[in-house]
Amino acid sequence: MEAAALALLVLGVLLAEPISRMLAAARWPARDPVGALLVWQAVGLAGGLALLGAGVVYGLSPLGDNLPSAVIGAVRATLDGTVLDQLGPTHLLALVGTLLLAARLLGVLGLTTVRTLRARRRHRDLLDVLGTPWPAVPGAHVLDHPLPVAYCLPGRRSRLVVSAGVLDVLEPPGVRAVLAHEHAHLRERHDLVVLPFVAWGATAPFVRGMVQAQLAVAALIEMRADDVAVSRVEPAELVEALRAVSGSAPAGVLSSFTTALDHRMSRIANPPPPLPFVVRVLIRVAAAALVIVPTVFLMVG
Repeated sequence: MEAAALALLVLGVLLAEPISRMLAAARWPARDPVGALLVWQAVGLAGGLALLGAGVVYGLSPLGDNLPSAVIGAVRATLDGTVLDQLGPTHLLALVGTLLLAARLLGVLGLTTVRTLRARRRHRDLLDVLGTPWPAVPGAHVLDHPLPVAYCLPGRRSRLVVSAGVLDVLEPPGVRAVLAHEHAHLRERHDLVVLPFVAWGATAPFVRGMVQAQLAVAALIEMRADDVAVSRVEPAELVEALRAVSGSAPAGVLSSFTTALDHRMSRIANPPPPLPFVVRVLIRVAAAALVIVPTVFLMVG
């Protein structure tokens, strides 16, 4: 089991740092955002399984030849009161470290989720007071504000928000483009896709690969929403809408945001060729395999 634990540790470190860095810098995700999002989710899940599994497998290795038998052995040793005698100091340290890491991961995820839900609830209550329901678009609210702003508030009682400035600045095709983009976020629950990566990045902000994962996933869900919108409106209409809404950004906005928006508009106006069908299938197979590998090590290592 020690060899399996080492393999899991190496896999987890590789996924958290160099592989995440390389995937964030790759160009092919822009040609297949859905496939790239699946790969990112596989990287996050496999990385968590590998890092936590490495500590568990090594910690319980004196109690069995594989994880299932070691767990059974741990239960028996605990009932007999001999578990501490059978586990050495390094094994106990590995188990304690794994427990602390798991608590950190789950704690940050839970705290991030609670804060997000509370902020959405407050925002939703405020919208119900300040916004005017838009009968033509169920679930949409119009804010009486001159700046062109559009966004969505996901959840069980989702909201799609546009300002009066959007309706003043954009022609009907541009408004349809904005609505199609935001509806894509709501329908595909992109908030649930990005939330684990926000927590992952906050868990270890000193690991650059984990922080880049959050930024890459955020960019990909915008690309995906753009692609859905372009399937319903003309590309030029979506570019015009993005340009109008981005004009409301406050002074001193981060240059990285401007660069990302410029890249999105360029991608919409000049879309990259989609990856060949076979390549897209292989990407999805690779994502599934990435999750299966640490699972196999956990079960048979």
